[in-house]
This record gives sequence, structure tokens and C-alpha cells, in this order.
Amino acid sequence: MLNSIILVGKIETLPEIKETSGGHKLATLGLLLDRPFKNMNGEYDVDHVNVTLWRGIAEMVCDLSAIGDIVGVKGRIQANSYTAKDGNTYHHLEIIAEKVSFLDKARRMNENE
Repeated sequence: MLNSIILVGKIETLPEIKETSGGHKLATLGLLLDRPFKNMNGEYDVDHVNVTLWRGIAEMVCDLSAIGDIVGVKGRIQANSYTAKDGNTYHHLEIIAEKVSFLDKARRMNENE
């Protein structure tokens, strides 16, 4: 069986380090992913995807990332479910990063310009 995903996208929201009750560091990275085809209006749609980062990957990405950076993420999909107070069971998918590579840094304004 194979559970693997590769995403290339632009950083939309910067991750912030949080810590679990067990002392593990984690962060959530928001990515913008362009769809490879035009919609009915002739425009390219964009998907907003959150990626969960753990431990050293979380620290590295938090230290180095800027909005607009283009990153490659290799990871896996994790399915979670929970039962709410209303008795309904809800399911959602989470993307867990196993590797993050910076492919292109966002262009930053030079302070002297």
C-alpha cells in the first residue's frame, strides 16, 4: 500500500510553532496550489491547503519561510474522525509533511531602494 503526496505551492500563511501537551512541536503551513486547468470563466482556480509540520520540520519552516515562497512538500495523508457533541461523526483528511524543500524565495524589497 502507498500513502504519499507531493505538493508544490506558494506559502499563503506563515506557520507558528505550538507545543503539544507531550512536548512535541508542531505548526500548520498554509499553501496556495494552482489548478492546472481553466474554469468555465477562463481563469485558473486556486486551492487553499493546510499542511501539518512536526518537530524539526516545523522549526525549520518557521525559521525560513516568508509569504510568497514556493515550496515543495512530500508527505502523507492522514484520515481523522471524531464524534461531536451532537452525536454526529465527522471525518477529515490532514496532510502531514515528511519533507519540505524551498524551491523559490519570494522577492523581497531591498531596504536601500
